[in-house]
Amino acid sequence: MRTFLLSCIFLVFNQAVGIAQNKLEQNSLSQAGLDSMLVNQQVDSLMQLGIREQAFPGAQILIAKDNKVIFHKAYGYHTYDSVQKVALDDIYDLASVTKITAPLPALIKLVDENKLDLDAPFSTYWKPWAKRKDKKELTLREILSHQAGLIPYIIFLEDVIKGDRIKKRFIRSQSSDEFQKQAYRNLYVKNRFQRKMFRKIDRSEVSEEKKYKYSGLSFLIYPQLIADITGVDYETYLENTIYDPLGCSTLGFKPATKGYKNKIVPTEIDTLFRKELVHGWVHDENASLLGGISGNAGLFGTAEDLAKLMLFYQNMGATLDGKQLISKATMEEFTKIQFPENDNRRGLGFDKPLIGNDTLSVADAYPSPKASPKSFGHAGFTGTFVWADPENKLTYIFLSNRVYPSRTHRKLYSLNLRSQLHHIFYGSEEK
Repeated sequence: MRTFLLSCIFLVFNQAVGIAQNKLEQNSLSQAGLDSMLVNQQVDSLMQLGIREQAFPGAQILIAKDNKVIFHKAYGYHTYDSVQKVALDDIYDLASVTKITAPLPALIKLVDENKLDLDAPFSTYWKPWAKRKDKKELTLREILSHQAGLIPYIIFLEDVIKGDRIKKRFIRSQSSDEFQKQAYRNLYVKNRFQRKMFRKIDRSEVSEEKKYKYSGLSFLIYPQLIADITGVDYETYLENTIYDPLGCSTLGFKPATKGYKNKIVPTEIDTLFRKELVHGWVHDENASLLGGISGNAGLFGTAEDLAKLMLFYQNMGATLDGKQLISKATMEEFTKIQFPENDNRRGLGFDKPLIGNDTLSVADAYPSPKASPKSFGHAGFTGTFVWADPENKLTYIFLSNRVYPSRTHRKLYSLNLRSQLHHIFYGSEEK
């Protein structure tokens, strides 16, 4: 018993030290060479425009330069009723930002350890694809760079809803031995439904034409793949291997069950499945049907924890205290464009600037036209955006809940606010 207690104390101490060592340092805009008054005026103006145009009810921006936070500011409220102000430690549904902050770091680590080969047939690791003629030769490199010809998405909600009625065959209001995966506070998914989802993915069509075509489909199966290879469940592997060493205490799934003191920002008023405001549970329906733990969506976290992870990427696999968790060579491989000859801008899992982005105006660019070709990141459907630029040592975190009260609110895109905000911190005049 004494040995067990000492082990627990040692583990807690190590985690606490890790968090302390990886604490984000602060700096000022002026120390980073920026005009503090001008930056604040420009950012405030764009954020007020976004709230006024109902691009989002509230949002926050965090900027790190040279590994130090030089700007972190919150705007607006959680909802348009102006009750709960946005706070700097609020927890957000990261939507597709999950792809590069949950399954991807695990995959990068496994590639770095030679437990995954980017150029071997993916069916080597995911056995059902070995029986599929159109999938058995696809490589992880092709899949992660959206070059494999996989279909973009499958709407699995169509399998569990008929009209406005939820099928009790798949969803129940109470848990049982057969219904243990919790999709929402009062919705439980049949355990075997995951097998149905995987079977549909395995049988999905593949285009013969190999060109850039975004697909989030494979990210639904990565958690199981990671568990199969490591022998550890997906959540535990991420916590032990990535999040704890980086001091990311809020990055995780199903925050409504975690008892965080931080406020969780709501997403959409769901009139179809959850039939209320989605709050504390994943917005994405496919991730929800996997019990809230997936690779395509489902991760929640704060701006600071996202910054720690993106700085880890930006520093090519090194923590803020200098420990190399992933080799520089592996990180450089994942963050570079894979198929530029096919007009495919993507890295391995990571999004990249538009090809020719530096020739575009701020209004048309993605992200800022001043972002270097070595920069990378990802956007999320709920209104989230993360971007790291190792050449300029600039990390950009933008968090909002643009889907409140409905996903029909798309002004965040039409106004291209995220690229404009990003551009301000490069300290350049608008093109």
